[in-house]
Amino acid sequence: METIVLKFGGSSVADNIKLNIVANKIIDFYNQNNKVIVVVSAQGKTTDNLIKEAKELSYEPNKREMDVLLSTGEQISMSKLAILLNRLGYKAVSLTGWQAGIYTSDTYQEAKVEYINTERIKKELDANNIVIIAGFQGINDKKDITTFGRGGSDTSAVAIAAAMEADHCYIFSDVDGVYSTDPNKITDAKKIEELSYTEMLDLSNEGAKVLHNRCVEIAQKYDVLIETGSTFNNNVGTLINSKIEESSVKSIVENDNLFLITLKYDSYNPDMLNKLYFILMENEIIATNVINNSASSFNISFTIKASDLGKFQELLINKLSKYNSTFTNISRISLVGYGIMNNTKAIKKTLEILKINAIDIFSIQLEECKLSIMTKEKVNCKILEQLHNELIK
Repeated sequence: METIVLKFGGSSVADNIKLNIVANKIIDFYNQNNKVIVVVSAQGKTTDNLIKEAKELSYEPNKREMDVLLSTGEQISMSKLAILLNRLGYKAVSLTGWQAGIYTSDTYQEAKVEYINTERIKKELDANNIVIIAGFQGINDKKDITTFGRGGSDTSAVAIAAAMEADHCYIFSDVDGVYSTDPNKITDAKKIEELSYTEMLDLSNEGAKVLHNRCVEIAQKYDVLIETGSTFNNNVGTLINSKIEESSVKSIVENDNLFLITLKYDSYNPDMLNKLYFILMENEIIATNVINNSASSFNISFTIKASDLGKFQELLINKLSKYNSTFTNISRISLVGYGIMNNTKAIKKTLEILKINAIDIFSIQLEECKLSIMTKEKVNCKILEQLHNELIK
């Protein structure tokens, strides 16, 4: 008898009709003589609506209380699904993160899983129950509820699969796998049959909305076999595992949710950059592509996520007011595929296409599995389509 973990995203459990589809999928796996653990996200736009309501009460809600509030979305999903499965004649029990033994770091809203006490989960499985667990949440050493950040239910599922030494972890959503580019933008996007953990991690880090990047890190560390697929059909999905093969470009990702920041100051000493970086880290702003543009004055450029722009603007008022600043919305195009570092043909073709389209390049970063090109303007779908047609076979 195999132990499997099934994770269902918010679009899969959005309403009672979809919950019935999910229940039938769970029953199919259960009837194949599997021990079944299910991890669920909040229904539809529940989390977004809770955030909106909280910000109507406070411009900057207390992070601890936000975790208490946001964790309720997944709890609604788990209890509804358990009610439905029991009505259909299948024993099911729902567990919150803390009931499932998920212990985390102390960081509210961005907590990390530290360990999982699997005793309760194993007890329920031994009683032939289908175990349904609220994703996205755990409990810290203060007994406070914590959450894992957006997409954190993926992390819950893979962490539980690792702790339970599960044979398979399925991540179900409204998309039936990982594609060679965004199928909503490029109609010729192709489904990828198999990706290595490293390739999938690069895609997640570059903004592909398939898997939470931390869940891929956990899968790689504990060698958890992941398969992404659709809740609403039985098409073969995408396997993510440790298998690495030399390949051409597998996927192209565009990330428009970036801002290029420039900070200037007349004088300069080497400690200024260190102090700046510590201030950013203390405020949970991750700066990447940091470049010192001058040897005689402070002229620093770096990139941040668009979601961190509000926090950064507050810092400009409160702690960084002495700097002259500019910020510009930019794009990053990333080509992902193992061995791309040595694929000079793909690199040349990419640069030729960008040159023909008069795209102003800010930086080029080349790694074993990824070529990332930062541009000083947003790249339109026409250029993405050209790259896809030339590089994806």
